[in-house]
Amino acid sequence: MTTWVLTLSCPDRPGIVAAVAGALAGLEGNITESQQFGDPETGLFFMRVQVACEADRELIAEAIGAVGQQFAMTWNLDEVGRRMRTVLMVSTAAHCLHDLAYRQRSGQLPVEITAVVSNHETLRPIADFYGLPFHHVPVVGGSAESKESAEAELRRIVESTGTELVVLARYMQILSDELCRDLAGRIINIHHSFLPSFKGARPYAQAHARGVKLIGATAHYATADLDEGPIIEQDVARVEHDDPVAQLQAMGEDVERRVLARAVGWHAEHRILLDGRRTVVFH
Repeated sequence: MTTWVLTLSCPDRPGIVAAVAGALAGLEGNITESQQFGDPETGLFFMRVQVACEADRELIAEAIGAVGQQFAMTWNLDEVGRRMRTVLMVSTAAHCLHDLAYRQRSGQLPVEITAVVSNHETLRPIADFYGLPFHHVPVVGGSAESKESAEAELRRIVESTGTELVVLARYMQILSDELCRDLAGRIINIHHSFLPSFKGARPYAQAHARGVKLIGATAHYATADLDEGPIIEQDVARVEHDDPVAQLQAMGEDVERRVLARAVGWHAEHRILLDGRRTVVFH
């Protein structure tokens, strides 16, 4: 018996839960987990179901497809526990790469890291330590031609490895609008700030200059609008008035790795559904 995870969204109306449950019961499926949310602002309904069932994927997809057509659903079906194929993109900061690679190795994160892509050679030894393929894809001088070439190589890596998720684990380059659109909902970025405050460069210096008492980090989906994508997870740490910028940055990096790991894990477990510019996260 296999346990499957079904996620769906559709216009909200009566009968959705009953129809989904009935379709799964018709296959003698046992629902082991179910969460739903109706957004009164957008009029959309969201649902995540885990079901243990002896029926194969094709039969389940056929049953859900019939319900989906009736309710104009967008839906996805996957096997619970399957490791999602993931590319990590990094520059020179090592903490997020270390953390995600360790969590994958120790079985704490349901992903398979297919490649580490970087515009610098700095973190190659870390990738080598964890046995991860490392690709140096330089962006020379930030020129448009160099960025276009780098993104073409990233697309090749994603396609050749069957990658499903791209994680910007402190990758300090701005992706093109076209790439963000093509991989919409499949690129997670960690921003070293509590968005929407302190966007752009040097957020800890910005926060220090404002005398903040809390610093934070934000994991969000990358979109064509810089640092404006749907927020997945945030966390904060308390700071004091006499903490220097370097101390804020050290504390912030600890928050960043935790926030990013949670966001990547939830995405891999299909716990995040997009609701316009926001997200619905089923913990």
